[in-house]
Amino acid sequence: MNPVDIAVLVIYFFGISIAGIWFSKRNKTTEAYFLGNRNFPAWAIGLSLVGTSISSISFLAYPGDAFKTGWLRMLPNFTLPIAIIIASIWVMPFFRARNFVSAFEYLELRFGPTTRLYGALAFCVAQLMRIGFILFLLALLLHEMSDWPKWVCILVAGVFVSFYTIMGGFEAVVWTDVVQTIVLFFGGVVCLFVIMQDLSLGTIISEANEARKFAFAEWDVEAGAPAEASWGLSLSQKTALMMLFIGFTNWMTEYSSNQNVVQRYCASRSTEDARRSMWICTLTSIPIWSFFMFLGTALWVYYQHFPTEPTTQMLNGEMAADQVLPFFILEKLPMGIAGLVIAAVMAAAMSSLDSSINAVSTVLVTDVVKRHLKKDQADEYYLRVAHMIAIATSVVMLVGALIFAYSEGKTAQDTYTILVALTAGGLLALYFIGFFTKLCDGRSIGIAIICTFVFSLYRALEGIDVVPAMPFDSYYTGILGNVIMFGVGLSLGMLLPSKKDDLTGLTIWTKTSESE
Repeated sequence: MNPVDIAVLVIYFFGISIAGIWFSKRNKTTEAYFLGNRNFPAWAIGLSLVGTSISSISFLAYPGDAFKTGWLRMLPNFTLPIAIIIASIWVMPFFRARNFVSAFEYLELRFGPTTRLYGALAFCVAQLMRIGFILFLLALLLHEMSDWPKWVCILVAGVFVSFYTIMGGFEAVVWTDVVQTIVLFFGGVVCLFVIMQDLSLGTIISEANEARKFAFAEWDVEAGAPAEASWGLSLSQKTALMMLFIGFTNWMTEYSSNQNVVQRYCASRSTEDARRSMWICTLTSIPIWSFFMFLGTALWVYYQHFPTEPTTQMLNGEMAADQVLPFFILEKLPMGIAGLVIAAVMAAAMSSLDSSINAVSTVLVTDVVKRHLKKDQADEYYLRVAHMIAIATSVVMLVGALIFAYSEGKTAQDTYTILVALTAGGLLALYFIGFFTKLCDGRSIGIAIICTFVFSLYRALEGIDVVPAMPFDSYYTGILGNVIMFGVGLSLGMLLPSKKDDLTGLTIWTKTSESE
């Protein structure tokens, strides 16, 4: 990066930091720190949801995937509207009806305190691993662009995002997410504009279509073309239909049990605003994802006309295809503009990191400290603890990123995949049993959780020689985990009569006017 680009980055960082300091003056209560006093307009929450779901992984992986292969991995995103319809009508009102702060407060009312504690801790562990990995990827990008040591990149990016999140609380998270989402999209538009200085839109579309780069199918690397698209049911192949199932499972999990999303439901001014924000997110996210997939396709056409050694190596597997967009930014964008687009790449990661740091603090204070460790304390005490937990979360994030950075790349990726598999399984089914049935209590759900965890642990250990591999693609671990949770929980729920008699307002069958 040249001095002009660095200056643009510094100005961007400075502006976001000032926002964190500004919002810190308004955080006098935990209600303000965790939910911004529940006073956000629908459009702000909607764009914040976009920023939360689109990390630097999306910004880099989508163009890289479309550059090297086709559009198969875009398919899961097309199920988002279906998930939003279900969540906005039947799921979201449960969280708003009782003024929840945490998504896991519902689990205690439905299944008991142990289930709530399990959900809260599983979420926090998964988020701690996720933010360490995202920060590692962000630092790796900054390292490639600046030649700074990896540990310096981790500290610079990590300390910055931690500063404005800890200082500004949830209000800073939402409003900086709005800014970062806009910067993200602007950065992509600039890249496409530069490509179209040399190639027309018609040329890009026609040549990509001729090469079948828009195909929703697995890519045959040797043939340099997509394999035949399959719409069949399979647990061993990535068929188009199965990718849709994966997408639906992921999005339903996101919009029914993810604290990052539930926190935004609860922070909206009204239930109708929360519902509108979900549709704003949907109608914004799908075009953005499609745009970045198309950007990767456009880069493939561009480098067919103007080939370079690095991009050729990306296509044949000698270099990671995720590097194609950073390479293009540094090689082709004018000074200053490149700095702004790099800021967009970093913004994509920060909008995920700040949400997770604040969410972990919210969950640990609400579901652990306030519920089990230090009951009936003054609000000022919980606010201090929230700041301390946010600081501790940031430290764990930095340490995790350093571990990923200085481990073997494959080992880091494998470790991340294993840990996520152990903590992510079954949450969708757990909430669906709660929302859509009148069966089950803490006993049946506890056994279902154990069975799901054992399955996830087995899947995580399959790489060891003494553990035979299951005949399933790893992509389907989440689906199978939910099937086990739902099947075991529901079966035991029918065998063991529920001890909880009063389910008023806790299921769709026992709704009250308050839970509509």
